[in-house]
Parts: sequence; structure tokens; C-alpha cells
Amino acid sequence: MSTGEFDHVTEFPSPFKLHAYQAVSAVVSDDHNFDRGVQTARAIVHTVLSEHGPDRLAEVTVELSLQLAEALERIAADQGLTASDLADVWFTP
Repeated sequence: MSTGEFDHVTEFPSPFKLHAYQAVSAVVSDDHNFDRGVQTARAIVHTVLSEHGPDRLAEVTVELSLQLAEALERIAADQGLTASDLADVWFTP
């Protein structure tokens, strides 16, 4: 699975944010084949790991967590909840 289709996005303040964006975009952009989007996200993650090592991969993971937290805060505020309560609902099995 090629990640080249995401190379056009270049105006990010950090490479961590770019890689996080690429992985998320891969999953949400393919409405007709979720599995292909997940495969592309995995390819991006493997590329980050192989080309930049575990420290860069850790930074991408932290960036994803920060972006998810911001989204949860916005959604929670709209629903009159705290972000931590919403996270509990989303991530509790």
C-alpha cells in the first residue's frame, strides 16, 4: 500500500502532525473500503517507524492523542459533558 497519495500535504507545523494527519486521513477518506484505509494507515505507521525510529513514532502517537483530546473536548462541550466522561464512554469496553 503506497502512502505517496498523502505527500501533497506539506504545510504542517511539525512532521509529527503531518504523519498523524496522513494516518487519520487514510482511514476516513475511503468510505467504500475501510480495510484499505486501515492498511494505508498501518503502512504510514510502519514507514515512520522504519525511516525515523521509535522516538518519531512515539511523537506521532502523542500528536494523535492530543488531536483526539481536542476533538473530545469540543464534542463533550456540545453535549454538556466533561471530556474525561466522554472518553470513558468511548473507550470503556
